[in-house]
Amino acid sequence: MNEETETKEEKPVAVWPPIESSASSSPQPHVNMPVPTTPQGAPVNQSFEYELPFELQQQGWKKFWSKRENRPYFWNKLTGESLWEMPVIKPQFDPITDPLGICAPPLPQPTPIPLPHMPPNTAVPIVKRRASEEIGPQAKKFILAGPWDLDVPTNVIILERAPCSYMHSHPEVEAYRCSLLSKLRQSYQEVCHSRESIDAPKDSFNRWLMERKVIDTGYDPLFPSNCYPEISLAMYKEIMNDIPIKLVRPKFTGDARKQLSRYAEAAKKIMESRNAEAESRKVVKWNVDETFQWLRKTVGATYDDFQDRLAHLKQQCQPHLTETVKTSVEGICLKMYNLSLEYAKKIREKSNSILKEHGMELPPNMNMHTTRKVWCYPVQFAIGCPRLPVVDYLPDRDQALLRYQGDTLAINSSHLQKLEHLYRHSCFDDRKFELFIPRVWVMLKRYATFLGVNPSPNTASSDVQDMQQSVPVTVFECLNRAFGVTFECFASPLNCYFKQYCSAFADCDSYFGSRGSFLKLKAVSGSFEANPPYCEELMEASVDHMERLLNDSPEPLSFIVLMPDYREPTPIALTRLETSQFKRRQVTIPAYEHEFRHGFQHVLSKSELNIRSVHATVIVWLQNPAGHQRWEPTEDRVQAVLEAFRPGRERERDRQELLSPTRQGSTSDTKDVLVH
Repeated sequence: MNEETETKEEKPVAVWPPIESSASSSPQPHVNMPVPTTPQGAPVNQSFEYELPFELQQQGWKKFWSKRENRPYFWNKLTGESLWEMPVIKPQFDPITDPLGICAPPLPQPTPIPLPHMPPNTAVPIVKRRASEEIGPQAKKFILAGPWDLDVPTNVIILERAPCSYMHSHPEVEAYRCSLLSKLRQSYQEVCHSRESIDAPKDSFNRWLMERKVIDTGYDPLFPSNCYPEISLAMYKEIMNDIPIKLVRPKFTGDARKQLSRYAEAAKKIMESRNAEAESRKVVKWNVDETFQWLRKTVGATYDDFQDRLAHLKQQCQPHLTETVKTSVEGICLKMYNLSLEYAKKIREKSNSILKEHGMELPPNMNMHTTRKVWCYPVQFAIGCPRLPVVDYLPDRDQALLRYQGDTLAINSSHLQKLEHLYRHSCFDDRKFELFIPRVWVMLKRYATFLGVNPSPNTASSDVQDMQQSVPVTVFECLNRAFGVTFECFASPLNCYFKQYCSAFADCDSYFGSRGSFLKLKAVSGSFEANPPYCEELMEASVDHMERLLNDSPEPLSFIVLMPDYREPTPIALTRLETSQFKRRQVTIPAYEHEFRHGFQHVLSKSELNIRSVHATVIVWLQNPAGHQRWEPTEDRVQAVLEAFRPGRERERDRQELLSPTRQGSTSDTKDVLVH
């Protein structure tokens, strides 16, 4: 480091983001920390006077002596600029009559100053002073320790794609979008209750959003706005399955008897209140009357007797009930789509109004047909970002609270620092992090609204968190080590392990490394992990997409796919996976013998993160010939993956990391580890 001959006392300057330096610890994010405002080093001679013109001193310039280079340099305390040669005095001009200074006389060119160790007639051209003049020690690299490894480089090559036509994330637009989505979710509940006297099927709305987005070609990242067919078959089936009542597995014999009676009464009520065919009304009425007679006469019936009787009644009545309410249920599905289309138009109008204020407009959809191969990169935008409103940052112990117009969202400090790292890796239009906090708020708001609950310890038991579950850290480490996996096909900025991944929302996730929708990723080579959320249409489309990519590419390509082992009936996606021509290996991990990470990991404590899987999990290796040759699922590699899934393995890893926090393969002289 240089040593200066003059010291300066300056007020601390608040900077964002925290600057990565050679210090062994990193300041907390979003906190105003005092940082040195001068080049580091002690003065070598306090009595030595350096003369500078008064005009330069007014402009913030000071002169110092570089002990390493044995020559003076000049540093501006206002701009941070550093020069080897004396800076040029800015011209004096009248700001009223000559605001640009174009009438001022030309300035004389400064004379280069010869260096002490060079011949007198040799001068050095004026250059900016560079840190260490390219000869200093290599800057240390920080590793943010946590349930991720953001330093794994990608091995994924894709075909170049066109920039997306979405508007940049904007808190005002997102707040409006999320209010409309909550309104649409409430409308779904109300229309199901008013038309069919049932509650909206659990998680049906979220699955409808995912199913629609598989075929949607509209202009909104969240609302379906251009789908064919307009009536969702998934929503239709889920509503129809709960008519006349939602059936559950009763705990006790008395509950089984009540459920049978309620089903018979509800079926009879539907046939009497609807315009049903005479034959259908007759069949249902006869079966319902027979059931009530059996209930009155039978004494001491067992649990299985009631369940068998219910199955028989449903088999006899359900076809007639379905035909009777078909038009009504289709009307519910169509109404939901039309409302979604209407809301998408409103959001687009609001986006356009904000862009017009900044002299911009939404671009048309761009299609790029190219065969150029590139390393995978985050989604890029076709237009610039408008000015964003202020989002408040409120530190709260181990969490950070982000508030916009009274809407407060929480995130663990460690995950916020993870987002900082992802942002630094992937966002190229905001190097000063001026837009970081608003973009984090938008992303948190999007996922909270999509899930239908605000993620918190109080809502951790909600089943919707299953959509955001991820495999344990030990499994990712094993997949990377044994199979070269560097990419997640289904993740989010909050639960991703690698810095390269695909996610549901390209517009608000791209700042944090998202490559967009997996169904639009044209991968040529690489090793992938795929753990799709449970939506049958999305799972089927994903398997089809993988097979197309494997069939089209001669380069090494591998997908390690995880799916729940649901049977009776077996999902179509799982059947296609098991019968795929590219399947190289298949294993099944029994229920309760492996764990997943909680979907709300960004707001929970460490002790609440790992949860036992209540269902078995199927792991299938899909590989083309080149991929199989490179990443063959040998017995040792597969056993290593199964061992990594063993419950408790992640806690063992965490204990070892506390004892030796440096990641494997890193050296203490080149990297510093930040442990949380």
